[in-house]
Amino acid sequence: MAGYLALVHKDEGTSYGVSFPDVPGCISAGDTLEEALDNAAEALAGHLSLLASDGEAPPHPRSFEAIRRDPELADDLSDAIVSFVRLDAARPTAA
Repeated sequence: MAGYLALVHKDEGTSYGVSFPDVPGCISAGDTLEEALDNAAEALAGHLSLLASDGEAPPHPRSFEAIRRDPELADDLSDAIVSFVRLDAARPTAA
C-alpha cells in the first residue's frame, strides 16, 4: 500500500518532529518516537484528505534513494531518523 518517507528529528529538550519531504507542509510531533510516528500517520492521512477534498492529486512519493540524492535535503537527512509511513497502517515502520 502507498506510503511516504518521513524524516524524524530530535534536538535536546524538544519533542520529536516529523516531516515528509514529498508532502510539503505536512508536519507532526510527539514526546516519544512512537507517539511522533503515530501522530505523523494521522497528519499524513489528514493532509492527503484535504488535498483530495480540494481536488488536488496526492504528491508522488519518491524512493529513499531519490530522496537521498536530493541535494536540498542533505542537511535534513544528515541527522534524521528515516521512517516509512504507510497510509493503510495504524503504525508506521522505522528504518
